[in-house]
This record gives sequence, structure tokens and C-alpha cells, in this order.
Amino acid sequence: MTEPVPSTAAMLAIGDEILSGRTKDRNIGHFAEVMTLAGIDLAEVRIVPDDAARIVEALNALRARYDIVVTSGGIGPTHDDITADAVGAAFGLPVGEHEEAVERLRSYYEGRDLPFTDARRRMTRTPQGASLIDNPVSTAPGFSIGNVHVMAGVPHVFQAMLENLVKSLPHGIPIESRAVACPLGEGDIGGPLAEIARARDGVSIGSYPRFAEGRYTTEIIIRSRDRAKLDEAEQAVRAMIDALS
Repeated sequence: MTEPVPSTAAMLAIGDEILSGRTKDRNIGHFAEVMTLAGIDLAEVRIVPDDAARIVEALNALRARYDIVVTSGGIGPTHDDITADAVGAAFGLPVGEHEEAVERLRSYYEGRDLPFTDARRRMTRTPQGASLIDNPVSTAPGFSIGNVHVMAGVPHVFQAMLENLVKSLPHGIPIESRAVACPLGEGDIGGPLAEIARARDGVSIGSYPRFAEGRYTTEIIIRSRDRAKLDEAEQAVRAMIDALS
């Protein structure tokens, strides 16, 4: 029986502050970990500035190529939070206040005796027909339209939204990995390791050089969705190391 093809995902991180280095992105790594555990292949990540044309261009390229696209950043209350409008433009849809989002935020601010200002109302704007992504941290929701899921850039809010979103995504078989420490440098193992990798479908093998105490060593990472193939590849790698050491 042929195994189902796993879903593919991409992430679009939005924000001048990421590209300038003022903000060190923490969402990409977290998203990658969640996708791996869900058995979804994260295939591409892009970072773009707060520029509507650049967001639209990247979003249209990614949503045409991958099953799932997640964005982070640009849905707050300030003038440079333009993601909702850019997503609307990418889909050719009008953007306006989402009635349910308005009620959620109105109740949230009234409960804290705070004014529901025009700036705060900006966080209720979505493309027409979008569904909301719950935000258990600060209530202001993300939204989904088509295969695009739009979420906040603040890491703890992004993580909370993603925890809700991932429940609705099509899960696959998670990728398992093994790390094998090799006392030899990549130049010593490159040829034999390539032969091992070429001979094994459904297994990914990567090598990562290490330098310590004046010598090079290598960490070899083996990945597969099939545990039997993973076990066999690990045995082959360890046998190669023994033969060359």
C-alpha cells in the first residue's frame, strides 16, 4: 500500500524589525518543531518587510506551491500593521471588521474597563469570508482564508494561536531522527556517506562538522518516517564509521 503524501507547509514572517535585527525571530524555529511533530513537511520560510507589495508577492507564491501557509506579524493596532490588507489584496477580497472579532474584543476591553479605541478595532479586520483563529492570551484573533493562516508576531501569542490551529491541520506520520557522533571529519566520510544516502529511499542523511580541541569531527543526522528504514540506515552509518576509524 502506498503511504499518503504528507502535507507541505511554508511560513511567511513579516516585519521590518526582523530584517533590521532589532527583533530576533523565535517563531520560525517553534513552527518548524510543531510541523515536524505533526508530520507536516515545512518546505520554505520567507521573511519580508512591512511592505504590502512584497507581502502579496510572497504570499501568492507560497500559497500556490504549498498546502499550508502560516504568516506571523503585522496584525496589531498600529499603522504599520498591514498584513490583513495585504492578505485581502492577495486573494482579491475586501477587508473589513469581522463581526465576531469585534464582539470578542469589545467584551475583552470592557471587562478591563479600557476604551475600545479605533486602534484596537483595527485588530478585528479580516478579508471577507475569513474564519477566526482563537487567541487565548490577549483575545485579538488571527484568521484563516483559503490555505493561509494569519497569526500574531509576538512569540507567546503566536505559539498559543498555533496550538489552536494545528489541531485542525491534516496530520501525517512524524519524522523521527537519530544523531550519530562520528570522530572523523567530513572529508574522510563524504564518499562512503553519500553512497549510503543514495541507496536509501525515504531516508534523509545530513552531516554537520564540529571543531573542538584542535580537530574536526562530524555529527551525522538520519531522518525518516519509517522506523525500520531509520534503524537500518543508522546501522549502516555506524558500520561505515567503524570501518574508517
